Amino acid sequence: MTESALVDITGQGFDAGARLADAIPPDMIAVPIFPQLRMIVVGAPAYLAGRRAPIVPADLLDHRCIGMRLSSGRLYRWEFERHGEATLIDAPGNLVLDATDLILDAAVDGAGLAYVEERGALPHIAAGRLVPLLDEWTPPFAGLSLYFAGRRHIPRKLQALIDLIREGHKRSEDLTGVILR
Repeated sequence: MTESALVDITGQGFDAGARLADAIPPDMIAVPIFPQLRMIVVGAPAYLAGRRAPIVPADLLDHRCIGMRLSSGRLYRWEFERHGEATLIDAPGNLVLDATDLILDAAVDGAGLAYVEERGALPHIAAGRLVPLLDEWTPPFAGLSLYFAGRRHIPRKLQALIDLIREGHKRSEDLTGVILR
């Protein structure tokens, strides 16, 4: 089951959940899945042709942006930070979607600028379908973690998932060491 609202996993009978690290209750055990995440602004070269690329977040007000509707019904405000200065932008535009893959597709098609998680956009950036913007305004933040109650027995299936996540991190670290040598 997936649910974007904050769910009480123990009260609802779940073994575990996944949340951004800063939203995990302090009485839970957390296992990082993606230790850091980063949101970025991207646009298609076709959209950017003939337009001035944004230099600061306020420049987005002169662009068509692809909004994201959260499960609560509210629109996601684009968050930026640089040198301790935080800025929230209500992205202008008349296209609002509720799924990241649709937002990326719309950005690739030139519908406007998008604010998305970097990992999802990287293949499009590498292929030249999207261009990253406002890079210095989008620092990484505490990422996604698996979390569970520590005061009870961990089911074997959950332990297998935890082991798989930890093994994935170990492999990533091993590969990083190989690449850096």
